[in-house]
Order: sequence, then C-alpha cells, then structure tokens
Amino acid sequence: MNQTYIKLNNNCEIPQFGLGVFMVPGDAATKEACLEAFVLGYRHIDTAHAYQNERGVGQAVKESGIDRKNIWITSKLWPSEYGETKSTEAIDQMLVRLDTFYIDLLLLHQQFGDYIGAWKAMEKAVSDGKVRSIGLSNFESERLEEVLDIATIKPAALQVECHPYYQQDDLKKRVEAYGTAIESWYPIGHGDSSLINEPIFTELAKKYHKSNVQIILRWHIQEGNIIFPKSTNPLHIKDNIDIFDFELTDAEMQSIKALNKGVRYFKLGLKEQEANLSKWKPEN
Repeated sequence: MNQTYIKLNNNCEIPQFGLGVFMVPGDAATKEACLEAFVLGYRHIDTAHAYQNERGVGQAVKESGIDRKNIWITSKLWPSEYGETKSTEAIDQMLVRLDTFYIDLLLLHQQFGDYIGAWKAMEKAVSDGKVRSIGLSNFESERLEEVLDIATIKPAALQVECHPYYQQDDLKKRVEAYGTAIESWYPIGHGDSSLINEPIFTELAKKYHKSNVQIILRWHIQEGNIIFPKSTNPLHIKDNIDIFDFELTDAEMQSIKALNKGVRYFKLGLKEQEANLSKWKPEN
C-alpha cells in the first residue's frame, strides 16, 4: 500500500487518505476504529470538537505505538468557540482532549460567529507552535473571500461536500491562487445508491476487480482531493484504503468528470444553518 501525500501551501505534507470519525459514537468506539485503521496503514484522522470524540482519537494515537510525527490529526473549532480570546482558550482545551502537544490541521468548522477573530487566534497558535496548519470547513459563501482577504496565513485546506455529482470545480478556482487544498466530506455522496451504482463505476469495478466505492475513492485521489471516509466496520476500513494498487486512465477520469450534476446532499441555506447551529454547542 503506497499512501499518497499532498504538499500544502505551507509545505507540510498531509496524507491524502484518512479516517473520518464524524458520527462515531463516543471515545471508546472512536479509539477502536482508529486503532484498526492504524494497523491497516492509515496515518490521518479527521475529527472535531463537535464530534465529541477527540479524546478517543488521542487515546488511539497514544496506544498505537506509532511516532506522533507520523500521524496527522485534523480537528475543528465550533462557532461557539470563535473569537480571539475564546479561540485561544479553545485550542488549549483541544490539545488537552487530544492529549497532544500540537494539532496538524485546525479548521473553522462553520462560517458563522466571530470567524475573523478565530482566524487571528489560529494564526497565533501557528506562531506559538500549537498548530501546524490552519484552514476552513464549509466556507462557500462570500465569507470565504472575507477570510482570505484578512488572512496573513492563507488557508491550507478547505473542507466541503465534494463527490462525483458535486465536484466543486468553481470553488477550486476560487482558492487556486492561494494553494488551498480541497478536502471532501460525503466523498461517496452520503452513500447514495444512485451515485454509487452509476454504470461507469460498475464497469470500472469489474475491470479493476474493485468495488464501486473503491473506484469513487480512487477518483478522488487522482483528482487531488483529500478524503477520509468514515467507518467503524473493520472490513470497510480495510476495503476503503485498498485503492493504491491501481490507477484510472485519463479517459476513465473524464468519464467520471462527466457525472458532475451540481447535485449536493446537504441543502440547508445560510439562515437555516445558523439557526440550527445556535441551538447547540459541544461539551468540553
């Protein structure tokens, strides 16, 4: 298995493939999934304060026996933690939960609240050695440019919904000048059977002796997207990473490119999202 890496705009190299732990319930299940992934060669875990399982990630890293410098940890600040002072305190608390001296990539989870103050706090965390790279998650409105305009450190990554039905070509153009990498959540379209069972994926799965999901994940890798499919099933964790022993041709990549329909699965508008977010904040 030859894991691929992407060099970010700050010259840090991030494993392009990882394990996402969104909706993994609790620290024990998270630790178990991460440890299983580490055995199989995963070296990148994507978590968030809002997921309420950072401690499980930290425990797995400690128990894995793998040198900390060889594991990439991404986490995210929640809007209730935004602000220069609040975010500085929140980063320190995150380091405690993860039981680590530094975070490889820290993202602003949503485009609401005092995200400008939070960005300044994250820039300071980089200069203080607490964070290596900083970026954004779910910033797709004009608020993306608002952060880009004031940022001394430009976002290393932007995490958004991205899959063959919603390939984010326009968004990629917006951040291209900054060298910002695209990270994909919902890499297989929230498990939508219509997407997964597209004839092109079935055809390629037969050709390469892979599953349809593996073909989609391989497409992401060759597109240059960073991905971290979530699973707690050991068989799925194993299958998901088994995509580095084959390569799609240029013509096959173009056939998948043609699937882009502008269809996304998360459809709430800004006002609806903000209303939902204001009702909840994660525990410490």
